Formats: sequence, C-alpha cells, structure tokens
Amino acid sequence: MLRTRILTALVLLGLCAGAALLSPAALVAFCAVLVGLTLFEWLRLGGVGQGPAAALALVAAATGLALEWLDRTPGWAPLAALCAAAGVAWIGIGVLLVRAQRGPVRLPRPLLLAAAAMLCTVAWLALLALLRDGPIWTLSVLVLVWLADSAAYFAGRTFGKAKLASRISPGKTWAGVWGAFIAVLGLAEIVRWSWPGADLWSTRLLQAAPLGGLAVLALLVAMSIVGDLFESLVKRQAGQKDSGRVFPGHGGAWDRLDASLPVLPLAVLTQAILLQRVPGTMALALGMLGAGPPVGGGG
Repeated sequence: MLRTRILTALVLLGLCAGAALLSPAALVAFCAVLVGLTLFEWLRLGGVGQGPAAALALVAAATGLALEWLDRTPGWAPLAALCAAAGVAWIGIGVLLVRAQRGPVRLPRPLLLAAAAMLCTVAWLALLALLRDGPIWTLSVLVLVWLADSAAYFAGRTFGKAKLASRISPGKTWAGVWGAFIAVLGLAEIVRWSWPGADLWSTRLLQAAPLGGLAVLALLVAMSIVGDLFESLVKRQAGQKDSGRVFPGHGGAWDRLDASLPVLPLAVLTQAILLQRVPGTMALALGMLGAGPPVGGGG
C-alpha cells in the first residue's frame, strides 16, 4: 500500500508539473478539477445524491475557472476577510473535534453542506492567489502540508502509543503530531538559514518575523491536522473508509486535500499581512509578532 501511495503521489506531481510547464491556465484548470472533485466527494458524504453532487461540483469548478480567466476574483482586502472567516470556521471545527472525542457528535446535514460550499470556495480563491505568485511559491506552501502529513505518519508508526483522537481516527497519535511540528518547523528553519535567498513562503515568513513566523507555521500544522480529522469525522458519520476511489492508495480527492483546505486560506491571510497588501490595522498584526520590513513573494 505504501508503494502504491508513493507511485500515485509521483504521478500526481508529474501531472501537476506538466500542467505548470504547459501554461498557467492549464495549471489552474488542473487545480480546479481537484477542488471540484473534493467538493463532489464532500457533498456525497454529506448525503447529496451522486447526480446533484456532480452537477453542483461541475458548476462550482466552471464558475471558479471563469472568475479567474475573466479576472473577476476578489481583491486582497475582501480575500483576506474571506480567509479570516474561513480560519475562524476551521478553529470552530477544531473545537467540535475536541467535543467529538468526548462523546458522539452528529453533524447536521445543512451545516455540513454549507461548510462544504464556504470552505471549498475560500480554499479555491486562496489557491488562485498563491498561484499568481508562481507555482514554486504555491508549492512551497503545499510542501509544508505534505511534510507534516508524512512526518506524522512515520513518527506515529515508529513512536506512536498515545492516541490523538481514537473516536475519530484511531490511527492518529500524539507522537505523529509532535513529529509533524518538529519536521515542519525544523526544515523551515534549516532552509531559511542555509538558503536565505530562496523565494519560498516559509523563508520569507521567517525572515520577516522570526518568532511570529514559527507561531504561524505551528498554527498551519495544527490546522492541517484539524482538516484531516474533520474529514475522518465526516467519513465515519457517513460509514465510509475513503472519500472516493480516484487515486489508488490514497482514496479520493478530499483524502488528498483534507489537510490543505484549512492551510490555504491561513497562508494567504498571513501573506496579505506579510506583504502589507491589506492596509490598516491588519498590516500591523505581524509587526506585533516581531515582524521586520515587509518582504515580497514571487509576484
């Protein structure tokens, strides 16, 4: 199974790289397919029939592409507000997960479907904002999620004894959580000091705010775990092991993007503050965490 997961991941990375080399529009279209599939699977697990779920996901993906290609996506100020709202929603989901660990929690269908619409939409808009700074800049955010996931997996298998959320996902352990934190924060610092000129998201963050940047990275790791556990809770409620069967060894698209959905808007919100693209009090927040002069991204 591990070899299948690795081969599937390599194929996905190859397709993504091929789309990026072909054209920016091709890369955006490839990402729209993944997000559209994620929305479809989320709706299906929420109780929507296959036909209506497919139609809604197709309309959403087409609308998302049209907004990008017609240059009708939100500016930085409204996008930052949307990302902040999504961040609050994901924190609320984290609180719900703590409650679910204490006893059975059933997610109301309207709330689950509303969350699908809101959180997938904001994640898509955040992904587009990152892509405007280039595929490498975007990849430097997603790599943090993948590193956290991989480190949690191997640390959990090697050292894991105490369960993180046995009622939701019995395979998750506290050792995996600490492994994810250590891997992401450690590698980010290593790259920052060994390759200071790299135009990478974490490097620019840590250069602008060394201590605050570490806190932000820790928050992103925590939210990636929340995204993973939330999908597990939804699957458990629906009586499903995977969100779909699109990717051998991985399951569905939501199984691949579950940890990324909360990270994308928080990364963009941080970037809006870091690059001071949103004027006013929001631009002071990172300075309160010890920020230095504003630093630009890939764009």
